[in-house]
Amino acid sequence: MDTTRTVVFVCLHGSAKSLIAAEHFARLAATRGMPVRSTSAGTEPDAEIPPRVIEGLLEDGMDVRGRAPRRATAEELARAWHVVSFGCDLSGLVPPGVHVERWDDVPAVSDDFKAAREAIVTRLEDLLARCEGAPGAVSG
Repeated sequence: MDTTRTVVFVCLHGSAKSLIAAEHFARLAATRGMPVRSTSAGTEPDAEIPPRVIEGLLEDGMDVRGRAPRRATAEELARAWHVVSFGCDLSGLVPPGVHVERWDDVPAVSDDFKAAREAIVTRLEDLLARCEGAPGAVSG
């Protein structure tokens, strides 16, 4: 049985904030040797990842070309160790008892990729610090 803990990042379109967060979280967790993984999804996923997001992540050394946004499911959120939402309504999708940490104040990626990325990475550092000391779920 896989005991790796998963953090699910969810935004409206699953193609910008959640993807940036999942990719940076994976990198930061790996550099710390943490047995956690991350995934991204949307409540209303786009058909493709915007070119600016692909370019920005490539500049950061992360290649998401060929991937496509996907819809978040109640099953994956129920199994998640932790769920982070970027300004989207997860009511009706998140089972009772699942805590959702909301990062609603992250700037729009379409307005300023770098500002959004920096806000996300700053929050990820805090989340990872909490993950390192947590035997179970991350407190929000």
